[in-house]
Amino acid sequence: MDGGRWTVKIYILEKLARILDIPENHPQRWPFLLFALVVVGALALSIRFDAWWPAAIPAALALFWLVVVDIRKVFLLLLASLPLSVEQALPGGFATDLPSEQLMWLLFLASLMWFFTNWSKTDVRFLRHPVTLALLAHLAWMTVCMVSSQDLYVSFKFWLAKGWYVVVFYFLAGRFLVSERDFKNLLWWFFIPLLFAVSVVVTRHAAIGFSFEDVGFVMGPFFRNHVMYACLLAVFLPFAWYGTYWYRRYSPQWWLLVAGIVVFIVGINFAYTRAAYIALLAAVGIRWVVSKGWLKAALLSVGIGFALLIGFVGTRDNWLMFAPNYEKAVSHVRFDRLLDATTKLEDISTMERVYRWVAASYMIQDRPLLGFGPGTFYFFYKNYTVTSFKTYVSDNPEHSGIHNYFLMTTVEQGLPGLFFFLLLSIMVMLKGEQVYHRTKDPRLRRVLLSALLCFTLIDLLMLMNDMVETDKIGSLFFMSAAILVNIDLQSRDVEKHG
Repeated sequence: MDGGRWTVKIYILEKLARILDIPENHPQRWPFLLFALVVVGALALSIRFDAWWPAAIPAALALFWLVVVDIRKVFLLLLASLPLSVEQALPGGFATDLPSEQLMWLLFLASLMWFFTNWSKTDVRFLRHPVTLALLAHLAWMTVCMVSSQDLYVSFKFWLAKGWYVVVFYFLAGRFLVSERDFKNLLWWFFIPLLFAVSVVVTRHAAIGFSFEDVGFVMGPFFRNHVMYACLLAVFLPFAWYGTYWYRRYSPQWWLLVAGIVVFIVGINFAYTRAAYIALLAAVGIRWVVSKGWLKAALLSVGIGFALLIGFVGTRDNWLMFAPNYEKAVSHVRFDRLLDATTKLEDISTMERVYRWVAASYMIQDRPLLGFGPGTFYFFYKNYTVTSFKTYVSDNPEHSGIHNYFLMTTVEQGLPGLFFFLLLSIMVMLKGEQVYHRTKDPRLRRVLLSALLCFTLIDLLMLMNDMVETDKIGSLFFMSAAILVNIDLQSRDVEKHG
């Protein structure tokens, strides 16, 4: 009986081979035919049980096969999935980004195996680079704070997610983003899906007259909110802008990039996001500062400015001057009124940030060394809030964070945690400027400048947001750092060999 079943199965495969016109001596004949049979069987099961999951089995098998055969292609697939990823809540308080996070998990496990079997191909200089060492120090301290967390379960989840972000988007990206061809892959595999997603949002928004009141409604399903949307466009714009220099003017690729840049700018304009507007203006200023070699002085000036501001706010209860009027700190349905309210400290989103920042200052005073643990701000901050800073949205039903990544890092990882993260950020920026002036190849300089601007703009945006933990922006943050390191190593090789 068993022999008869096998005869039938072989007969079906042979018939399938004839239909698909696969030669008998083709080396991949039987694997391909078996896979085709799996596809047919999965579709039959999907129809039989009226369920979608059997149909996903062939895709999962193909993906696992691709990881084994060519992990680089799966990395490119991950890049393409990032602009299109959709947040999905799961039972038990979990959430995930579909399908980007699943690809991250797969690449995380595969990359550990890949590095183990291909360690001899790894450039040790990448691991010894000051940026890598600063990143490892940041992760090491985060591990210490995770172990001592006030909520170990939450902190462990945060630490684990940070681990696969860094492994995939820094170490694996550092292996796959090396040559000009790799940089073009990054540009196109991210740009095309992003252009599609933005076109959908702009088209939906145009249909309702680019209404400010409804801007949040048109963002789904690809973007959590208009702030995420606009800021992503702002930080990716340098890659698209300098990408135009790779192609002959008026060529199809050039026109596509120029059209994409116009769509991105339109998207930013009608997203009504103040942080993104500031980022675009800052990009011009940062580009000029880097070209003059003044970044170190600029960072020092910014540091002194923040020190003076903190000193003023913390002296003689001056911080109470910023307490909002509860009745006036409201949402606005017109953008011009929002801007006016912002200057008067009456905008609800700005004042809700202040409400949480005041709570953060008390939390830091309570646990200055180890903090409360990675990812725990939301679970503890309400015990430290000051009533006079409360707003209409202080109940925080969406469980949003502190809206300042540097403060969040200090609350959750203590003052040493802030030091290590600042060390990483400053190291990337100063190294980037140094390598920019040392690199002679104009093509590499443009890639370097794209990555440096992207990284610096994300750091700037983190003063008002904490989006580096999201897949869309956190990925660019770590990949930009990896690109900077690779170009630094290449420029050293050029200098060494003349």
